[in-house]
Amino acid sequence: MTAARIRVVLADDHAAIRAGLRLMLEQAADIAVVGEAADGTVAIRQAGALRPDVVVMDIRMPGTDGIAATRAITSAGVADVLVLTSFDIDEYLFGALRAGAAGFLLKSVEPVALVDAVRRVAAGDGVIAPEVTRRLLTAFVSAAVPEVSSTRPSFDALTSRERDVLAALGRGLSNADIAASLAITEATAKTHVSRVLAKLGCASRVQAAILVKEAGLT
Repeated sequence: MTAARIRVVLADDHAAIRAGLRLMLEQAADIAVVGEAADGTVAIRQAGALRPDVVVMDIRMPGTDGIAATRAITSAGVADVLVLTSFDIDEYLFGALRAGAAGFLLKSVEPVALVDAVRRVAAGDGVIAPEVTRRLLTAFVSAAVPEVSSTRPSFDALTSRERDVLAALGRGLSNADIAASLAITEATAKTHVSRVLAKLGCASRVQAAILVKEAGLT
């Protein structure tokens, strides 16, 4: 039986960039671009109608920008979002993560790395561009990362195993790493991660990691 392909929607206001991204991604036999959007409003509509696995989202677009579109898509739970931008600035990085993006990459990314990032986000992992990782970690250490929400959720609803999974998310572990560290299957790890995110009201594992930092659980 042939495995299902990863369904992707591309959101960028430049047609040439969308064409280039489509060409790069569809070189991979396991990825299919099923839709395109030139602005955030259309991206939200496409995500709701097509239910892709991943939306590759630009930030600067006319009308509804990429951060607002990311928030709408992740809040509705219709797709994971991988932000792909030319602008390496904190406002966009933290804004995208706060909105629920599962990944943040720069458009200078190599094609192989982009394909790998789409696969990882589709598998439930988070992806952060190496160029901004140090800055993000520095913000964590200095407690400068903006809060995910004004009301912090209670961790009381989590089971003991889910607390272990949350701690692993705080350390930035992938589903495969969580499975290995807890001696469970990767599928079970993914299920636990989904439950943790749902109970905490987080749209992405990166948001959960921020909550761990804010709560002093690291």
